[in-house]
Amino acid sequence: MLPWIQLDSATIPGENGELRLKRRGGEFSIMLGANELMNSRLSGSEEALASLSWDRIKMNPKPRILIGGLGMGFTLRAALAVLPEDAGVTVAELVPAVIAWARGSMAEVFKGCLDDPRVGIHQGDVGEAIRAGKGAYDAILLDVDNGPDGLTRKSNDRLYDFAGLRAARDALRPGGVLAVWSSGPDPDFTRRLKDSGFTVEVVNTRANRKRGARHVIWLAVKSGG
Repeated sequence: MLPWIQLDSATIPGENGELRLKRRGGEFSIMLGANELMNSRLSGSEEALASLSWDRIKMNPKPRILIGGLGMGFTLRAALAVLPEDAGVTVAELVPAVIAWARGSMAEVFKGCLDDPRVGIHQGDVGEAIRAGKGAYDAILLDVDNGPDGLTRKSNDRLYDFAGLRAARDALRPGGVLAVWSSGPDPDFTRRLKDSGFTVEVVNTRANRKRGARHVIWLAVKSGG
């Protein structure tokens, strides 16, 4: 079996953690310590994050979407595959090196999707983009960590507390959806979403479509005006 080769590393702004980009043949992996955050062979649940969200907003004209976390671009590419030409997608990525990897070492994975005219990059905290976007988005897709319990960056927890959920609700248009990816279930987070005024659906999905680890996606819809 081919050995893993480390291509690069990057510190997480404001944290002590270090991301490591590795490659084995045509397979890529992004690691944090001993934890594999993502692998280029496992994209099913991240793609589902985009497709399930689109199902809930596809009647909206000129949809605007905010994606928190660039990762390996799975969610972004899935969104671009279904969004119309007049859509707009903002991708918020905190770690500058991840954006550089997308255009460099992992260009074959990204397939030029960052050059799509519908795409804009916000290099910074997705929480900042949410707070600055009152009523700006039809959908906010969050895949910035291991889920509501921060792994890569403890300050990510602020996205999922009551204040963070209120900010997300304010940033959504009526009928908009907050979609959150997680490596596992979290009943407390489900309750927080409901208590924050969302109509909530919890979907179980697979890491590699019909196979692989079970992941969770929350679809929280903003009702009212």
